[in-house]
Amino acid sequence: MDTITRQIAEYASSLTFGELDTATVQAATQRLIDALGCALGASDCEPAQIGRRIAQGQAPGQYRGTVICHGGEAPLEIASFINSAMIRNLDFNDRYPGGHPSDCLGGLLAFAGATPVDGRRFLAAMTVAYEIFARLADAAKLSRRGWDQGFGIALSTTAALCNLLQLSCEATAHAVGIAATSSLPLRVTRSGELTPWKNVATAYSVRNGVFAALLAREGMIGPGNAFEGRNGLWENVTGPFELPAFPNQGGEPLTPKVQIKYWPVETNGQPVIFAALKLRDLVKPHELKTIEVFTSKFTWFEIGSEPEKWDPRTRETADHSLPYMLARTLVDGTLSVASFHEEAVLDPALRPLMAMIKVTVDDAIEALLPDMALRVVATTHDGARHVVEVGNPLGHPNNPMRDEHVSEKFAALARPVIGETRSADALAQWWRLRDAADLRPLIKLLDLNR
Repeated sequence: MDTITRQIAEYASSLTFGELDTATVQAATQRLIDALGCALGASDCEPAQIGRRIAQGQAPGQYRGTVICHGGEAPLEIASFINSAMIRNLDFNDRYPGGHPSDCLGGLLAFAGATPVDGRRFLAAMTVAYEIFARLADAAKLSRRGWDQGFGIALSTTAALCNLLQLSCEATAHAVGIAATSSLPLRVTRSGELTPWKNVATAYSVRNGVFAALLAREGMIGPGNAFEGRNGLWENVTGPFELPAFPNQGGEPLTPKVQIKYWPVETNGQPVIFAALKLRDLVKPHELKTIEVFTSKFTWFEIGSEPEKWDPRTRETADHSLPYMLARTLVDGTLSVASFHEEAVLDPALRPLMAMIKVTVDDAIEALLPDMALRVVATTHDGARHVVEVGNPLGHPNNPMRDEHVSEKFAALARPVIGETRSADALAQWWRLRDAADLRPLIKLLDLNR
């Protein structure tokens, strides 16, 4: 068993609620409620419909899972896929540099909806996923090497479910080995013209992570040297690295550093919306002649470097398009889930405004990372020049959302789906998650047809 596998397995198989600090418990509760709101907002998305059709044609198996929002049961790995597809679909869920750890929650919620799990046990397992994902993202830097976040999502889901299943360190290590050797997806998923697979790729990884845990529970022996062995991750992809110590080993808790999104767009687009609102207060869209956006290299690469971003044809491309989100906000005065409906994305009247937008890498802004910054310089037809700047947007770990912000976001997504009264009741009970003896009643509060 190699060092990384053992380190992850020992943490995942041993962590209890009593070891969590207050900030981590509060942060985890915030992020869970945030993810649940995202799922409600996309409860009838196409990936969820597809997954439900698959589940309805499959014979019952030993391991059952609950499909949140819809209340039905399915094989655990299929229910996990559906849940994570809903959490991820709006691109509104949380983010740590390198990916979206709340994608892992679909598998844990599927299990907790069908099997008695108390709130403290759930929060401990959830923290396993978040702390492992963040450390892998920081140490392996796979997204910067052209690999997708599904590696960390699958492995973190596996470890967290092993914690919920209360597997031994040895069995957990086998599950981690299975997930680590079979889950290295390509980042092409998030390049060029994006398809709905962008919002499903990590749900697929969650499904694989759940299956790895179930295989290990039933006795499958996995490779113990996925990281350090011959032809392992170190040799083939990353080179050697070390994981920082986990919190119960004296390390820093990273769960509170996971960013919660205020707007339903890619993370690097968050300051774009705030900047557009500031600019809109100074000038009307029809008065503009040129707009230059100064940002970091990664933001330019992700949402402002490809021609497809100046003429998005899909919702997935639009929510990763700096020109679209800036122009849409300038025209509408806000940005919402409805901003990415097909008629809005394909709006021909928006193209001339998008065409005047230029995105430029600014070394000074690059040097500020991981703090975020954005500067917009706009000129009007009469020669006036306007400059707006935005620092860490609301939700960034250095400008965190408060409980009331998370509640407002949840309510805005949930009310149109389950109504105001039930939204308020669900929110109140999920905030008391740590004291829940069984999560199944809380999960049923989210059912659309309750």
